[in-house]
Amino acid sequence: MITRRHFALACLLAGPLVPRARAAQPAPAQNDPVAILTAIYTRVAKGKGNSGGGFVIEDKAAKAKYLSKSLIDLWARADANTKKGDAGPIDFDPVTNSDEPDVKSFKVAAEKLEADTALVAVTLTGRMARAKPSDEIIRYKFVRNDGKWKIDDISSTVDGDAWSLRDILSETLKDVA
Repeated sequence: MITRRHFALACLLAGPLVPRARAAQPAPAQNDPVAILTAIYTRVAKGKGNSGGGFVIEDKAAKAKYLSKSLIDLWARADANTKKGDAGPIDFDPVTNSDEPDVKSFKVAAEKLEADTALVAVTLTGRMARAKPSDEIIRYKFVRNDGKWKIDDISSTVDGDAWSLRDILSETLKDVA
């Protein structure tokens, strides 16, 4: 007959031989467009949801973390052509599509995922409704740079009129030429 002592000893000796079940670990989210935007908007919606997404574009390091090389280059050329003392080419928060961020909640949905490009929509809900429902949807075009997903364009509408980050930056260059 097996006593508790023998059973405990057998379990102790057999322990290293029996593979332990591991808890399922989620895949790293750093290289998935939906997860990247979920992390960004989780930070944006924190607290009162009024801090905005300026951290995505605040300096060279932030741009390098989030934006594609070609978008960074376009932005740098547009900044270089901005007259001293003038506001930069982007004078609003493209992440919240606003001057005064108000993000209570958000929903991220992939619209198109391909090997090297992706289109992801983020629908924002604020404490106050926007003038047009289309103003609450921000679309992100992603591309792969060196194997990592990077934002290549951001677009939405203001009062129903379409805008694109790339278009704004490109127009800034046309105005100077």
